[in-house]
Amino acid sequence: MNIVFDLDGTLIDSAPDIHAAVAKMLADEGREALDLVTVTSFIGNGLPKLVERVIVRAGMDLADHPRLTKATLDHYNAASADLTRPFPGVIAALSALQDAGHQMAVCTNKPVAPARDILRDLGLEVFFTTVVGGDSLAVTKPDPAPLHACVVALGGGATIYVGDSEVDAATAAAAKVPFALFTEGYRKTPVEDLPHDATFSDFHALPALLNDMAGG
Repeated sequence: MNIVFDLDGTLIDSAPDIHAAVAKMLADEGREALDLVTVTSFIGNGLPKLVERVIVRAGMDLADHPRLTKATLDHYNAASADLTRPFPGVIAALSALQDAGHQMAVCTNKPVAPARDILRDLGLEVFFTTVVGGDSLAVTKPDPAPLHACVVALGGGATIYVGDSEVDAATAAAAKVPFALFTEGYRKTPVEDLPHDATFSDFHALPALLNDMAGG
């Protein structure tokens, strides 16, 4: 069985470091910081879209979007794992899934370089043979192509996608892949309004849940 995971809001709570990078960019521009809740609500569609939302909220000029995106990414790359941590139970769940012989990949809208850096810094890279990031292809989630690319890289076959957000639910639906929804991430929509095959709030329950989804 292939198991593909989203990253931000699913495996890791990265909002504090993303918030810090945005705050530094805004400070460079002489602007006040946005609060953590606001920046967290902007996560999910990749860094360029997040910065676009910050620019609009802060009343800045969208013509500066490329420059401000690069500035935010530079700040983020300099300290991408200072405050970021895996959600409770993630490492135990990944270890159990790996021991059971499952192949695993990460499919994220985060640029692939910082995604790999964070996986390494948090000791998670050993679980994943494949990482597809927001700049790996010409399109990003919810287009199904990144998820399909993960499945191809894993050798094809039955796959379950695990994510936390509206984007992840739409990606799984577009890719026609069963979806397990982590309810404690960055989702803004009620669980019942998102297409999903199963939900979980505790990673310790994930191995058994995925086994049930796979018909084991």
